Amino acid sequence: MTLPDLDDLIAEVDRTCDSAHRPGGQDQPDWLALLTVAAGISGQLQALADDLVEDYVEHCRMHGVSWADIGAALGVTRQAVQQRFHAPHKRYTPEMLTEGLQHAMTHMKRAAVQHRNNYLGTEHLLYGLTAEEDGVPDNTAVHLLRAVGASPEKIHRAVESRLSWGASQAAERIAWTPFSRKAIAIAEERATQGASSALIDCDHLLLGLAKIGRGLAATVLSEADITLEALEEAFVQGKSASPQAG
Repeated sequence: MTLPDLDDLIAEVDRTCDSAHRPGGQDQPDWLALLTVAAGISGQLQALADDLVEDYVEHCRMHGVSWADIGAALGVTRQAVQQRFHAPHKRYTPEMLTEGLQHAMTHMKRAAVQHRNNYLGTEHLLYGLTAEEDGVPDNTAVHLLRAVGASPEKIHRAVESRLSWGASQAAERIAWTPFSRKAIAIAEERATQGASSALIDCDHLLLGLAKIGRGLAATVLSEADITLEALEEAFVQGKSASPQAG
């Protein structure tokens, strides 16, 4: 793989910046406009680099690699790598979640414990969102999947068949993987965009899993031909049709 060199990036800035040159044929370009475009491209590259590292941290955690070893590979301390990748930066208390999502969380953690996993990956989240139980109403993620023509039961079985067995004995504190942490953060952002309730619900978390587009949950959704665009459209239509909307 050949990485772009500085000259390539400068050329991209010049090509991308519509106002790089001042009107009237002046010799001096608009340096501030060029700087703005350069900063944007730099941010995109940094975000891509961060995603690359997070992807491999995710797989290391899924396969039992310790935080100390991950930190050593990244050239930082165990404390530093845990602070960056370990759990959500904030604690998501039951008061922040709908009853439906609290119930789904129970299934997520139960799946991790039963499979001796010391992490909550995107697969555990999707497993919990699609878990159905007699006497418990369907949650909003199940409704959203059905709205796009998908079978929550098939999604649940597909995820269940891919849950891996670990060797962890410590189930009291289960860490979130980087992708799961991103998904719940996106879910919270979607919840706070609502006009009525700021509680995080199951459909918000499903949208979060689809939006990050990485991890085992994204693979299962993709194989079922479920796209973020379809989920977003069904989500908006469902909110518009809701009596609480507007």
